[in-house]
Amino acid sequence: MARTLRAACHLWIMLAVLGFGWALSTVTGTDLLTDSAAYPVTVSLLLAVGLYGSTSGIDLAEARDDLRTLLLAVTVGVLAKAALIVPVLWFAVREPAYLILAIAVAQIDPLSVAALRSRSRMSERGKTVLSVWSSFDDPVTVLLTAYLAPVALSALNGAKDSSALPVTPDAYAFTMLGNVALVAMAGLAWFLLRPRPRTQRWGDGKAALLRASVSLLVLGGVLVAATAYGLMLGVAIVGLFYRPPLLLPVIGPVLTTAYYLALVALGLLLVDGVEPGPGIALGAAAFGAQMVVGWLIARNLDRSDRVSLALGQQNGVTAVVLALSLQPAFPRTVAIVAPAVVTVNVVHFLTNELWNRRQLTRSAPSPPSGVGSGVRLAAADGPSPPVTPGSGPPLGVMCDQIPRLAPEDLADP
Repeated sequence: MARTLRAACHLWIMLAVLGFGWALSTVTGTDLLTDSAAYPVTVSLLLAVGLYGSTSGIDLAEARDDLRTLLLAVTVGVLAKAALIVPVLWFAVREPAYLILAIAVAQIDPLSVAALRSRSRMSERGKTVLSVWSSFDDPVTVLLTAYLAPVALSALNGAKDSSALPVTPDAYAFTMLGNVALVAMAGLAWFLLRPRPRTQRWGDGKAALLRASVSLLVLGGVLVAATAYGLMLGVAIVGLFYRPPLLLPVIGPVLTTAYYLALVALGLLLVDGVEPGPGIALGAAAFGAQMVVGWLIARNLDRSDRVSLALGQQNGVTAVVLALSLQPAFPRTVAIVAPAVVTVNVVHFLTNELWNRRQLTRSAPSPPSGVGSGVRLAAADGPSPPVTPGSGPPLGVMCDQIPRLAPEDLADP
């Protein structure tokens, strides 16, 4: 029981941070939070940081052997999961516009997956597939949400204008060109700042420090550009190759901080109430969709890894930030997504804890029959003689390993 409570630490923290935001909203009143000028900028920045952190942790060399599986997972898999969620969401919400939430919760949180790796009984191959899957489906989910949100918005009567959405219909071409330009500029900076042979002017230490400092400045510019112009695909691609050494030790804490800030904001927006019924239905549908899609897509892995991938659905910073970005245009979003995120993570913890315990029980070595178990072994012809310390195994056990001869084998030739 104590082990289970310790393993659920991230759940307690999530609920505590979310509850803190909700309690703060009841005291201060934050119903106009989404109308502030800083709100869309803050949400876009959190989204850009989350996407960069997701892809910057991908080891492309490890993912090469399962490239086909991963491509299916982050393309067909995301669409299939959303399609499985939509019918449940329709019966729960009864508004076509809010079907966009099926895509918003279809991703797997890479931060939670990274925390799971240390105590998961998956093989290294299975862990790699799940890690890369959770990292790559974030930008795909963000882009689908951004491009389909205006379509959903047109179906919502009396909705606010779509300026708070990540991408508007009129900006599609500009956004695509901007993504290409952002990746090209980051690639040029990476080429110029890559490690070089020793120089007489600066020396190894000074040159490395200068390159690292400039690299951080360039990364800051990339995040600012992505935030200002909605270049989320670009920042996700940049994370695949542009990785300043000084940033690698702190990327985890930065992502965790972004997640908690997003949870606080999500709690602040719960001042208008929660819709537990639709939220629980959405969370359960998201987890069920992962079970179906994960089992089918991972068919080339062994059974244990297939089950673990099927139970791999988790929601984190991307789902929360997408909910925050959709809230100004779809007022019920936060009230539905907040209980959905809690539901997904609770179900994930319970199912994976049960599966890991079953795997641990099945893989635990059983004591050899009769050795150290208090069972007295006997030879075929009678009881075994007593054994003195250091004399080896009982004689009866040794005798059982000698092939028995038939009487005719003992006759003279």
